Amino acid sequence: MFQSKLSAGLLPAAIALVLSCALPSGAMAQEDPEAPAPEAALPPIPAGAPSVPGPGAVGSPGGQIIVADNRADDDNFMLLREAARQNDSAKVNAIASRLPSAHYLLAPYVDYYRLKPRLREAIQDEVLQVLRRHEGTAVAEQLRAEWLMELGKRREWNTFEREAGVLAQLGGVQVRCYALLARAERGERVADEARALLKAPASYGDACGALIAQLAGNGQFTQADLLWQLRIAGLDNATGPARRVAVLLGLPETRGTQAVDMPAVALARGIGTSRAEHELYLVALGRMARTTLRLAVVSLEKNAPQLSSEERAIGWANVALAASIALAPEAHDYWERAQGATLTEFQMQWKTRMALRRGDWKEVRATIETMPPSLRADSTWVYWLGRALQAEGKTAEARALWQGIAAQTTFYTQLAAEELGNQVVAPAPMAPITAPELAQANANPSLQRALKFYRLSLRAEGNREWNWGLRNLSDRQLLAAAELARRNELLDRMVETSLRTRGEQSYEQRFPAPHLEVLKPTAQGLSLDKAWVYGLIRQESRFIRDARSGVGASGLMQVMPATGKWVAAKIGLDNFVHTMLNDLHTNITLGANYMNMVLDNFDGSQVLATAAYNAGPGRSRTWRGRLDAPMEGAIFVESIPFTETRGYVRNVMANATNYASVFEGKPQSLKARLGTISPRQGGSVLD
Repeated sequence: MFQSKLSAGLLPAAIALVLSCALPSGAMAQEDPEAPAPEAALPPIPAGAPSVPGPGAVGSPGGQIIVADNRADDDNFMLLREAARQNDSAKVNAIASRLPSAHYLLAPYVDYYRLKPRLREAIQDEVLQVLRRHEGTAVAEQLRAEWLMELGKRREWNTFEREAGVLAQLGGVQVRCYALLARAERGERVADEARALLKAPASYGDACGALIAQLAGNGQFTQADLLWQLRIAGLDNATGPARRVAVLLGLPETRGTQAVDMPAVALARGIGTSRAEHELYLVALGRMARTTLRLAVVSLEKNAPQLSSEERAIGWANVALAASIALAPEAHDYWERAQGATLTEFQMQWKTRMALRRGDWKEVRATIETMPPSLRADSTWVYWLGRALQAEGKTAEARALWQGIAAQTTFYTQLAAEELGNQVVAPAPMAPITAPELAQANANPSLQRALKFYRLSLRAEGNREWNWGLRNLSDRQLLAAAELARRNELLDRMVETSLRTRGEQSYEQRFPAPHLEVLKPTAQGLSLDKAWVYGLIRQESRFIRDARSGVGASGLMQVMPATGKWVAAKIGLDNFVHTMLNDLHTNITLGANYMNMVLDNFDGSQVLATAAYNAGPGRSRTWRGRLDAPMEGAIFVESIPFTETRGYVRNVMANATNYASVFEGKPQSLKARLGTISPRQGGSVLD
């Protein structure tokens, strides 16, 4: 047990306060070896032929209706769903009684919605009856996960552990926290497992907060563990976890809140005298550095004499992280002053990125080799470790690493393949899907429920059912399911399903080119690389024509209304209104013209233009403005400050390389497409 204010009798009260926040008062078929020999392949669907079953229909391979749910049932189901979302049990029961229990395709969800509003009070036998009735379905697994959360809150561990199964190891973070809490409460040592799990405080919820409190109370978590949790909560901008851990450390919960949300106030308070107060100061320092780097540096230099050498190193690591994300040239100096600090995984990655930008391959290797095995195994760091080894003349070791990840689909697997002398080449077309293969896919109950959800415009539920139906399928079964998606005009599901294959690959499914009759002349008129345009559309919307983002972007090319209005004015498209973005031709016209404008603005660099399309031209200009010399395109991409934009640019550029291999019918180089990013020269057409 660590020595602090906690040993003076405050720990039980602290745990009680934390727990008071955390607790309420009171398998799919495999490929059949006995199946008959494949029949002749189905011909492609003729142009203009219907490929989607009509409303209320479930399609067979040929498109004919084999089951019909009437419109009234569907209307009632939608009302049922909404009543369940509002937790109106009486209304749920009234509506559910009007739905046929035996033949309605979504009948399992009727049972789920009956139970959902009162799951907190439902008796065990009632829940078990529904689970057993629908065992092996997506909705049963969803119900089980939600019930486990209720059982965990109520500490009903016998039932929890009986029902958890694989979810105790592979479920959501909170379910896994409850699974560890159950074991900890009966005296098991689970600290190591908890440390491995508790890495992202923003996802903790009540369950993980209760686990941390329990481990602190029984001595399995030391003060060092709590200080680490406080530190990563600050880096994760997770106010709730920071507040709870502050209480466990014997500090007022408001101090934890201030350190994360109001760092200026926390810094003005001073560093305090205890180790816990020092850590709160360091959290606030890191938060301040993200907005005002210079003030954080001044504060740390002023208070350094009152901090231990370990605390000073932690402080400089927090400052170095903020400087790295800002691409500030002084970040290297701050990392040097952080020597001796234990870095988080997020910090390790940013320290490596800044070493890449400096071309310091020795530092790149050293930092990657300190990463935990799970992070070091990511293709990103496998590739860059190989590059570092190559720079040291250890070519054989580098090639061995690249051979372990080389492939064609993704950014770093493509780059690894290129290092081995292999460019991206579209594979030969797959063997066509046969009628029996498609019939088997069409008979998959989960895929049929998914299609029903899509017809009801319930995409989230549809995706959950679709993904459930893909479990344990062979490559040919996956390709057949992807073809079923294509025939139902669900190109996003086709792409995602086909990407799961490991042996046989279909570029026709993975990299489709719909609406070519609209996009090709538009791209040609702008002298725009259509492979790049398709690469961007595939990332933006996965070809969902009515896609809507959380910030208001619309259509295939996810054009924002303000951007659409601005581009429309530039190209002379009169009387533009934002609803015009729902028109396929208009969406492609405006999106392609905007791509062309940002490409011109960034001297023809697809990397910079892609970043601008996602994060805005101003940010892309800022990131370019940090350059004082030309930089390898892959390094520039890896050091884009925004996690979303970094992943976006990687995906678009890898997509474009694959599309080019299809369109041009010859090997393609991702490295050549990335090129070199040079410091900015000249003016801006977007200013």
